Amino acid sequence: MRIPRFAKVLVAFLAGLMLVQLLHACSSSSAAEKTRLTIATVNNGDMVVMQGLSRQFEQENPNIELRWVVLEENVLRQRTTTDVASQGGQFDVLTIGSYETPIWARRGWLTPLNNLPASYDVNDLLKPIREGLSNDGTLYALPFYGESSMLYYRKDLFAKAGISVPEQPTYAQIAQWASKVHDPANGVYGVCLRGKPGWGENMAFLSTLVNTSGGRWFDMKWQPQLDTPAWKEAVGFYVQLLQKYGPPGASSNGFNENLALFSTGKCGMWVDATVAAGLLSNPKESQVADRVGFARAPIEEYPNGSNWLWAWALAIPQTSKSPAEAQKFIAWATSKEYIQLVANKNGWVAVPPGTRTSTYNNPNYQKAAPFAQIVLNSIQSADITHPAAEPTPYKGVQYVDIPEFQAIGASVGQTIAAALTNNISVDRALQQSQSATERFMKHTGYIDQ
Repeated sequence: MRIPRFAKVLVAFLAGLMLVQLLHACSSSSAAEKTRLTIATVNNGDMVVMQGLSRQFEQENPNIELRWVVLEENVLRQRTTTDVASQGGQFDVLTIGSYETPIWARRGWLTPLNNLPASYDVNDLLKPIREGLSNDGTLYALPFYGESSMLYYRKDLFAKAGISVPEQPTYAQIAQWASKVHDPANGVYGVCLRGKPGWGENMAFLSTLVNTSGGRWFDMKWQPQLDTPAWKEAVGFYVQLLQKYGPPGASSNGFNENLALFSTGKCGMWVDATVAAGLLSNPKESQVADRVGFARAPIEEYPNGSNWLWAWALAIPQTSKSPAEAQKFIAWATSKEYIQLVANKNGWVAVPPGTRTSTYNNPNYQKAAPFAQIVLNSIQSADITHPAAEPTPYKGVQYVDIPEFQAIGASVGQTIAAALTNNISVDRALQQSQSATERFMKHTGYIDQ
């Protein structure tokens, strides 16, 4: 029997409609099966690069979608601490540091990373960095980049001033050099240092300055030591140096602000994290890439604790609903393959530093990074168990490894920032800091009432 033409058209239309519905159903099913990972991270340059390159991870893992929450350092710490402490479950991946990791691990807030694939090569991670992210021998975070601290200086300005920089400078030399290269009329300031208040901002640098000046945060009975001669010497030196030779508004400058100042030619010197070395040496990121010199972090009376030890790392909170997918992502973002990906895209000078032995053994990295050996030596020489000239009841070079230090460091940082802006004298700032810290330590039971 002959089928009418309109019937053929109707059949074709219905078949097409069914196909569209089927494809839509498949698409909806595929979308519904996607796992969304919410990642909290800091707005540092290397993290921004990771966010951009993570599209490749999503292409390789089409069942995983990444959602990024990028925050300023102090805000990141507040948000992530509040979330894990309250078991809020907002994030699947946290960007945290060497300070938080063992503390949060002991509290049961983090997922242990004891089933990483052999291809990840845990033993390739630099030992000081790996140990800093562990608790009782178990790894709880994977290092995205590791760092110590070092001195950056403008080779052209120093040559013009007749200054020769030794491998190990002193703070007395820093003051002398700052006076010689300080030229505000031409937009160049003798020295840039962290002034923004925060336990991980101005107090990170100041703790190392206090250490090398012979001071410490607490004695062996947890009595605060902030009104001692060593603290007065260190903080007085810091305030005077920045007031005489620092840029305007130094009390608002943290790592990112000083990085911007140095990379645009406005700083003669800068003492800060070694992670900046790659950024300052990259012509795409720095206007002074061909004029940057590198040296060890300065020392004063004691070399102990003059250079810090830190890692920005990726961890999985216990509240994550997708821990397997989260581990897959953090393993990818901290792998040898990721480092090679950054090298392919942005050059070897731009790869995340301070994490893997294989990076420092790579001839391509050695050629691109003239600072590599200084960074490696600084990381390997930093001793978190002996941060000061005198014994301490705590670990940590630029921090104290107790949960309460976030509040203590933030409070002291605010008071010292006030001294930097001449709202209070250095002596008064340290007296107030001593009294406030004593009250806090009594309230929390470290010392008797």
